[in-house]
Amino acid sequence: MSRNKELGRKIRLLNRVKANRRVPGWVMMKTDRKVTQNPKRRNWRRNNLKL
Repeated sequence: MSRNKELGRKIRLLNRVKANRRVPGWVMMKTDRKVTQNPKRRNWRRNNLKL
């Protein structure tokens, strides 16, 4: 991907990076470990972003 990105694309990529994190520990404790995994987790090699 090119180094110079449009602002809109950059913001969308940033949102995808933020969403690609594990579930916080306090959420696991609050839900009594019923929620332990993030279903929207993505690996950069296996899944392509549809931007």
